[in-house]
This record gives sequence, structure tokens and C-alpha cells, in this order.
Amino acid sequence: MATLRLRDRDAILTREGLILRVFGYSHLPNAYICDAEYASAKIFKSDNPRAFRTDGNRVFYKFYDDEGWKFVKDNFPQYMTFHHSIRKKVVGVKLPDIALVLKPEEEFRKLVEKEPKDKLIEAVQSVLKITTRHSGLSAKNFGVFGSLLHGFYHPQFSDIDLIIYGKENVAKMRETVHELYGDKSSSLKNEFESDNSIKGKNWRFENYTPKEFVWHQRRKTIYALFKDEKSGRIIKTEFEPVKEWGEIGKAVFSGTKVTQKGWVKMFARVTEDYDAPFIPSIYGIKPLKVLDRKTGSGEAKWLISYLEEFRMQAYRDETVYIEGNLEEVKTPEGSFHQITLTYCPRYYNQVLKVAIA
Repeated sequence: MATLRLRDRDAILTREGLILRVFGYSHLPNAYICDAEYASAKIFKSDNPRAFRTDGNRVFYKFYDDEGWKFVKDNFPQYMTFHHSIRKKVVGVKLPDIALVLKPEEEFRKLVEKEPKDKLIEAVQSVLKITTRHSGLSAKNFGVFGSLLHGFYHPQFSDIDLIIYGKENVAKMRETVHELYGDKSSSLKNEFESDNSIKGKNWRFENYTPKEFVWHQRRKTIYALFKDEKSGRIIKTEFEPVKEWGEIGKAVFSGTKVTQKGWVKMFARVTEDYDAPFIPSIYGIKPLKVLDRKTGSGEAKWLISYLEEFRMQAYRDETVYIEGNLEEVKTPEGSFHQITLTYCPRYYNQVLKVAIA
């Protein structure tokens, strides 16, 4: 594979009109693992009123939940790449199929280093000014994703979707945002202070209630509401954690085999949360009580989540409830068991949540 260094949240555009997010940090020798985010109206149309995107010329629709994965699987099999370690196909784009790459850090600099052309870009610059002043971070620590990255945002309706690069910088930002939440004069408030953000939504998770979702989201301190005085809007604002280049290890798939062992339900204690802010989110776990016993479930040592709902979901020493896919991982150095939360037929049965007394 020719060298093109990509990481989580970088964007790949195909000639057909698919926009894919580079997914995580470990890729195959012949393809970049991705998540489908948007598709041109020429190839896809959604009935979801939230999905419509346009810059006045182009029209795109956003995929939600596992919709993008299903669309690619059913309509663009050339972008389903066989992953030898897990022995199944994943969304993956080969280098010759890439029409364009957008880097979030580069597009962010374009937005903040020029005179703002509309009220949303003014608001982005205001959020940057407030957060850097309180955190000590600088513009080089930021990126942008979502409709802002692709230029089809709506100045009066779109959100502010920002990236924070690096674990230490993410920690600083979370601390800063938490402090600003508590300041009555601050223009940033916790999006999940109430349950307004999920009212009216079609809730599909079977083992995760809306109330539990709001409780977990509230304490992550990466989701805010920005009160923009100039536009008079309350703008949803997100600070998405992404690894710095120096924090990304080399992926090694050679000789690794992952075998599905069945569905598992358990209570466990979190032993490690270092990679919890990122995608995939990785948690060290110690099983405490296995409710749906499969061979090896009691020895599972890791939980790997590819779903944003369960990012930064639990912290070290907390007791959690888990439902997901049990896997046995065999490497040249040995074998172990893990639980994986990912795109699968039982998508809405999966859960990782704190066992609140």
C-alpha cells in the first residue's frame, strides 16, 4: 500500500459520492478501514429529516447508526474488504479508489485564520478563543469534523464539531469545559444537564435506557451548548478526542486470528481506561459475574468498543454491565479473550454502562 498517513476522523471521498470517515488507527495492508458518514443525493436519499446536507450546490445525506455500513455492504461491495484476522468483511477503501482526502486540522486552520464569512464561523472562532484562553491550548491542537469539514454546513442550523488532538490535551479540555459549566457567566453549558437533547428521538437500544444515556453523556464533558450572543443561537458543540501522531502505535495483524465465541452478558470491574476517549475505545476489565456463560468469558481481559455511544463510558475501578460479542484472540505470543462492541446484527443489544446502585 502506498504511503498515505491517515488517522481517525480524516475524511475520504470516493468518485461515486461517498464520504467516509477514517475509522481508528489500525488499518489493513491494502485498505483504510472506514465508517460511511455521508452520501451524495445522486446515490442515496434518506427520509430522516436530520440527514439533509447542502452547500447550495451539492446535496448529501448523513447516515445514522449502522445505516452507512448496511448501505455500503448492499450497494458498493468494492468497499467491503476482507479482514483476515477477524475473518469477515469491513468497510475499507483502497488507495486507488480515493478521490480526495480532507484533513481536519488543515480545514480547521482555514476556518479560523481568515475573516469569518458567516455567523457559524464567527461562533467557531469565539469557542476557540474561550477554550484556548482557559485551557492553555492553541489552534494547532484542534481540528474540525462533520459538515464544517466538508463545507456543507448551514450557518443558522449546523453544530460546531471540533477535534482535540492528544490525550493530555483532551484531559485539559475536559477539565476546562467542566469548569466553564460551573461558571454562571460562561457561554458554555453541559448539553446533557437535562434530557432535552434526546426528547422525541426514536430510542432503539434494548439494554440502555435514555435516562442512562443522559447520565453517562453528562459526565464526559466533551458535549456543550454554546450560547452565541451574535447570532442569538444555542449551538451544540462537541470536542472530539483523537490521538496525536506520536500516540499511535503500529498495527500488527500478521499471525493474529480472532474467533467469535458467542454472545455474553456480565458484570465486570474496569481495570484500565487509558484509551477510553478514542475510537476504538479500549477498556481493561476483570469479570465479576457472568450471566450468560461462554467458554472463556470469565477470563475476558479487554473490552473493545467501536461505537461512539460507549466511548469514555466508564472509568477505572467502576463496576459495569456489559453485553456484546465474546472473541478469542490468538497471536504468536499467546491467546486471550475480549468482548467487542461493533457493527453487527445485534447492534442495539450491545451495551457498556456503569452499574449504578
